[in-house]
Amino acid sequence: MEFLPVKRALLSVTDKSGLVDFAGFLAGNGVELVSTGGTFKILTRAGLPVIQVSTLTGFPEILDGRVKTLHPGIHGGILADKDNPAHLRALEELRLRAFDLVCVNLYDFSGALEKKLDLRATIEEIDIGGPCLLRAAAKNYHSVLVLPSPLFYEEARSLLQAGRLKSPLDFRRKTAAAAFAAVSAYDAMIAAWMREEMEEEIEAELRGPRRAGSNPG
Repeated sequence: MEFLPVKRALLSVTDKSGLVDFAGFLAGNGVELVSTGGTFKILTRAGLPVIQVSTLTGFPEILDGRVKTLHPGIHGGILADKDNPAHLRALEELRLRAFDLVCVNLYDFSGALEKKLDLRATIEEIDIGGPCLLRAAAKNYHSVLVLPSPLFYEEARSLLQAGRLKSPLDFRRKTAAAAFAAVSAYDAMIAAWMREEMEEEIEAELRGPRRAGSNPG
C-alpha cells in the first residue's frame, strides 16, 4: 500500500538513544507498543503503556534471553501482506494481529570485540532475533515500516505527523534497504571475527613445540 497506517509497533533495541521520546510520540498518538527485555523495562519506567512480548506470545523468554521473539505470534504479525486477503484471513483465524512498525537495532558486537571478551562471552553478543526481525520487516516493507537505527526516528516522526500516522511507501523502501545493509554488515563483521579466531588457533598450533625426534628439514 502507498500509505501505511501505523497502529501497532514492536520495539526491541540495544541502542536506546532517543527511544523514550520516539516511543512516547507513538503512544501519544494511539499506537500500541509491544516490547522485549531491557527495552520493555525502560519504556515502563518512563510511564509508557507497553505490552511485553512474552505476554503476547504466551511463552517466556528462555535460554538466557536467546529466544524471545522467534515465535509465529511475532513473525506472523510482521510478515503478513496487508494487501493479501488470504494473509489477513490467516491472521484472523489464528487470532494474530499485524504489526505496522518494527523498531530494532542489533546487539553491539563491535563493542564486544573492543572489550576483548573471551570466546563464549563474545558469542553471546551475536544477535539472532534482531536480524530475523529486521529481515522480516524489510522484506515486507509494503506492509511494515522498519527502523533499524535511531538515526531514522526524527524523519519517521516528521513523516508520520505530516501523514496523520501514515507512513509513505518511499520512506518504507528506504529504511528497508538500510535494514538489509545493517544486517549484511553485522554478519560480515561476525564472519570476519570467526575467520580471524580460526586463523589464530591454527597459527598457535603451528607454533607449538615440535614432537621429539621431528626433523625440521
